[in-house]
Amino acid sequence: MACRPGGAPQLVAGRHGGDRRTDPGVAVTDLGPLLDSHCHLGAYDDPVAVMDAAAAANVSLVAVTESPEEFRRLRTRLGRRPTIEVALGLHPLRAASFRPADIARFFRCMPQTRWIGEVGLDFSQHGIATKKHQLRVFDIVLTEAQPGRHPLTVHSRGAEADVINLLSQARVPAVMHWYTGPLKLVDDALAAGLHFSVNPAMIRSKRFGSFITHVPAERILLETDGPYAKTSGRPVQPTDLVSLVNQLAVTWQVTPLDAAQTLRRNHDQLQRVAG
Repeated sequence: MACRPGGAPQLVAGRHGGDRRTDPGVAVTDLGPLLDSHCHLGAYDDPVAVMDAAAAANVSLVAVTESPEEFRRLRTRLGRRPTIEVALGLHPLRAASFRPADIARFFRCMPQTRWIGEVGLDFSQHGIATKKHQLRVFDIVLTEAQPGRHPLTVHSRGAEADVINLLSQARVPAVMHWYTGPLKLVDDALAAGLHFSVNPAMIRSKRFGSFITHVPAERILLETDGPYAKTSGRPVQPTDLVSLVNQLAVTWQVTPLDAAQTLRRNHDQLQRVAG
C-alpha cells in the first residue's frame, strides 16, 4: 500500500515555545501517513470526495468489497490511485448467493490486489441461516486463494471462535475487523499471530477499554468501517483516524507521533509476513 509522503511537520508550540508534539497528552494533527485498513469506500454517497479528503489528510485506504463484481466496478470507477488499494471480497452475508462463476471470478481477480476483504463468517441472527454456505466460501479463501500471499481483513460477528480457529489452522496473515467477541478469545487470536483493527465507533463502547488494554499495541491497526460505522451521528470518515490515533496515544501513554509510528510498523510487519 503506497502512502502519500507527508509535508513538513507542523509544530505545536507550548507556552515557552518549542516542539510539544513529543509531549504525552498533546493532540497532534500532523501524524505522517496513516492507513485505514477497512473502508467500504464504494458505499459512501461520494466516494471520490471521501478519497480525496483522505489523501489530503495523508490517510491511505484499503477499500474492501463484498464480491468480485463489486471489486471490478470499484477498480474501474477509481482507476489507479497511489493511496487506494481495492481489496477483493466474498462477504459472508452474501455467501449463499455466490455461484461457481463468482468463485472463478474471485480467482481471476487475485493478481490485481494485495488485500483480501471483506471475508469471514457471520453466525449472528443475520447470518446463521447460511452457515453452511459461509463455511464453504471461507474455506476456499483460506485454502485455495494463494494462502498467505495477501493480508485478510476478516468479519467474525457471532463466529469469533470458529474464525480464530480456522485462521490459526490456515496460518495466514489476517486482521480481525471490528472485533466484538469474548475477551477470553483474544489470547487465542494473538497466539495465532492475528491483528485487530479498531475504529472511532468502537471507542464509545463500554467494553473497548478492557479490549484495547488486553491487545498489545503492536497488534493494532486502524479502520473506519465507514460509512456503516457512525460517529457524532454521521458516517465515520477516514480523516477521523487522526483523532483516533490521538485517543490511542492517551491509552498507550505515549505521544501521538509514537502511536502513529507504532501503527505504521504494524502495517509494515503484516505486509512482510504476507510477502
